[in-house]
Amino acid sequence: MVTSKKVKRFVIYLLGLFFLSLGISFSIQAGLGVSPVSSLAYALTLTTGISVGMTTVAANIFYFLIQVILKKRFEFKQFVIQIVIAFLFGLFIDVTLLVVKVLPAPDTIVARIAYLMISLFVVSVGLLGYFTSKLPFMPYDALTYAISERFHLKFSKAKIASDVINVCISGALCLIFVQSLGSIGIGTVVAACFIGKILGEMIKYFQQPLIKWVILSEQVA
Repeated sequence: MVTSKKVKRFVIYLLGLFFLSLGISFSIQAGLGVSPVSSLAYALTLTTGISVGMTTVAANIFYFLIQVILKKRFEFKQFVIQIVIAFLFGLFIDVTLLVVKVLPAPDTIVARIAYLMISLFVVSVGLLGYFTSKLPFMPYDALTYAISERFHLKFSKAKIASDVINVCISGALCLIFVQSLGSIGIGTVVAACFIGKILGEMIKYFQQPLIKWVILSEQVA
């Protein structure tokens, strides 16, 4: 039975994915390097010319395969769920890139920094909705949990490990095929350092009101 609580959680989830993709699109336009999470997908775009949305799907399939190796089992239901989410997220990224490209191009370093700052806050808004909804994780986050369980690491340390590995693979691809760091730059470092802090502040002030909004709708029903 579909309840108003489930509908609102799904709405928050979709909005979270949309804002997350919008933030990534702003970081791509900034041209200062994207966040560790999206670095592999953008590196694949730079080396193949395929849209970021499609390379996001490809990267997420790769993340799922690594999960299978770590867990030593293939879960078909999880595969379907994670790939559907990856396709949806990839679609959002291609759409939001088109939207962001309509805006004035960041031709100066000040404009690029402004786009980067906007991306940090928009990504954080997206993550707030994404995590608050408590719906299935995307493959990259599910992989982080798999690393945590497989190597008995705290989630925070597993997150750092997965980000570092992702950035290294992305940087290597760009160096080999486009002779530059490509998707990796100062923006990557800034995102890794500050998105978590911004998200923490947003959770402090906005997560409980979101949760109350969802729960009250169920109580009223």
